Amino acid sequence: MSITKVAFIGLGNMGKPMAKNLIKAGFSLTVFDVVKDAVEELTAAGAKGASSIAEAVKGVQAVITMLPAGAHVSSVYRGENGVIANVPKGALFIDSSTIDVATSRAVNVAAAEAGMEMIDAPVSGGVGGAEAATLTFMVGGAESAFERSKPLLEKMGKNIVHAGGPGNGQAAKICNNMILGISMIAVSEAFVLAEKLGLEAQKLFDISSKSSGQCWSMTSYCPVPGPVPASPANRDYKAGFAVAMQLKDLRLSQEAAQKAGIATPLGAEATALYGLFDVAGHGHLDFSGIIKMIRGDKM
Repeated sequence: MSITKVAFIGLGNMGKPMAKNLIKAGFSLTVFDVVKDAVEELTAAGAKGASSIAEAVKGVQAVITMLPAGAHVSSVYRGENGVIANVPKGALFIDSSTIDVATSRAVNVAAAEAGMEMIDAPVSGGVGGAEAATLTFMVGGAESAFERSKPLLEKMGKNIVHAGGPGNGQAAKICNNMILGISMIAVSEAFVLAEKLGLEAQKLFDISSKSSGQCWSMTSYCPVPGPVPASPANRDYKAGFAVAMQLKDLRLSQEAAQKAGIATPLGAEATALYGLFDVAGHGHLDFSGIIKMIRGDKM
């Protein structure tokens, strides 16, 4: 049976455009968020607003969540007035929050015990990707749940990858974003050094973008204005992916590394540097703005 009735819980910077894309795709969508203005905006776009989680999930075939942290995900699904206690049997759960692996797997177990299928499906692509429905979904969960989720995920994203069993979507996300945080710092340091040595940013970009220094942080999100017109550096570092969000993912990577008993020294250093930038009051900027701290700019 195809899924037509969906509940979407969590209408923040990412959840809101994702939900709007499901409305555009023709799904019957009921939405809930603790911020009433967000619910009203989605209602105006064609969704049905709900005043509680229990009301939002009544009669639906699938529930999608996009929440800030593991504690929120656990509460929303496992709480007395939460999803599992109120949703019809056999519903599919899709959690697109970025949270710790342990919580993700624990909620998946709780869903299975209640007779539901669940996937963890964190995303990459930022607000722009959410708006354009070009997100990458990194999916953990059973093959059957993954296949059921595709008609929904395909309306919100472009690349959908099954990473393995429960929690593996979260594992993929935090590993990927640890690479991202480290590489952005490396690219920023290189451009600052080039500047001090009298090498123009465009010249370094022209060389390194086609040489062994090439990486996404350079070619798609260059932290200096000019070489990549679409990068936030050309908009005074207005966030596509905020410092605070990058720091959250880096901290998750370090928590996971500690629990796994492995050392990630560059990941730890990247976490420390983004932590300093955030504490200085710049958590709202795009994460590529870290170059300003590396350069020593007055802010």
